[in-house]
Amino acid sequence: MTAFWARRTSAIAAALMLTLGSAAAQDLKIGVVNPFSGGMALYGDEMTRGFDLAVDEANAKGGVLGRKIVIVRASATSAQEAIAAVEQLIGRDKVDLLSGTYVTAISNAASEAALNNNMLFWETNALSRDLTDRGLPNFARSGPDSSAFARRSVEGVLQLVLPKLGRTSQAFKVWIEHEDSSFGTSIAKEQEQLLKAAGIQVSMGSHSARAIDLSDSILRAKNAAPDLWLSTGYVTDHNLLLRTAREQNFKPAAMMLVGTGDTFETRDAVGKEFLDGILLVSYPRSDIGEAYGPGAAAFLKSYQAKYNRDPIAPQSMSAFVGMKILLQALSAAGSTGYEKVIAAAAKMDQPFGTYETGYGVKFDKTMQNVRALPIIAQWQNGQVRAVFPKETLAAGVAMLDLGRK
Repeated sequence: MTAFWARRTSAIAAALMLTLGSAAAQDLKIGVVNPFSGGMALYGDEMTRGFDLAVDEANAKGGVLGRKIVIVRASATSAQEAIAAVEQLIGRDKVDLLSGTYVTAISNAASEAALNNNMLFWETNALSRDLTDRGLPNFARSGPDSSAFARRSVEGVLQLVLPKLGRTSQAFKVWIEHEDSSFGTSIAKEQEQLLKAAGIQVSMGSHSARAIDLSDSILRAKNAAPDLWLSTGYVTDHNLLLRTAREQNFKPAAMMLVGTGDTFETRDAVGKEFLDGILLVSYPRSDIGEAYGPGAAAFLKSYQAKYNRDPIAPQSMSAFVGMKILLQALSAAGSTGYEKVIAAAAKMDQPFGTYETGYGVKFDKTMQNVRALPIIAQWQNGQVRAVFPKETLAAGVAMLDLGRK
């Protein structure tokens, strides 16, 4: 009997291990490539919080494809690290598909590595138009691209800045500053084209996002005496540019930042007095009006409950919505295979205002969601408030003077 029970116990244990292993294998694993270390880690983490909230919401309803969803992280701060991160996620972690990211160069490398492994890469936040223009068959972007940011910034110049300053386009000068990767360059080129078409005088300068001294960039802009300084960059270089502008007493009538400059990190680095009135072309924020982003308040509440603080940056809500759209595409596809997911996503058709960010869904032939747009916000007494389009205005919020003297 002892031998019998020993064999029986061993068989039961083996069966249990097999069952547990099978259950674990049923998890749908989404590999996320983001900078989780270094200077951009704050925003890689923040983006992924948005993914986590979307996954929590979906898992509470039973997951997707009958499977529990699990986010698996891999850190990348450069293109080379992105390739290694993808190899780790696929080879070691056995993920089913990939998503990200905060930086265009990382997205570019990671998505190509994903294609080499016959796997979907779903982009939510990296902006460069080049990412979709490549025509990778495994790639889709749910959030806005650089062209949307460029067009929105020019809308802001024509519909907010000129009326506020009482100026006409023919008597207006803009200095376009941009970091020199494909992210900043693609936005700046389109801004230049659109502004010149509107009759505005344009000058342009560029810089490296990794520069440790940007005095020359501010000096060149200051010598051009623009009415508006319009800058596209990452957090570190924008903070350095703004501090240098403050030190050199560079105060054009208006300033507008594109892509970043809209978080406490910039406020603490530069000072709220200098920032007051600066406009920001940004992802939709969780405090926007419900008329624009239905459910934004619920997202904010969920974020606060899970992380015991307000969102660090608006990238998290765009990532949240991007993950929701991905999970809907997976459900419609009935598969994680990239051909089927891309085909299912291409058929999606949701109007503006469907999601918390105000996004809808309609992918063009390059798999860029053309119903995902940024908003314009403004620094107001140390806080960032959405001011454009008018539907984004929360109760009691209005656009203030541009603040440059």
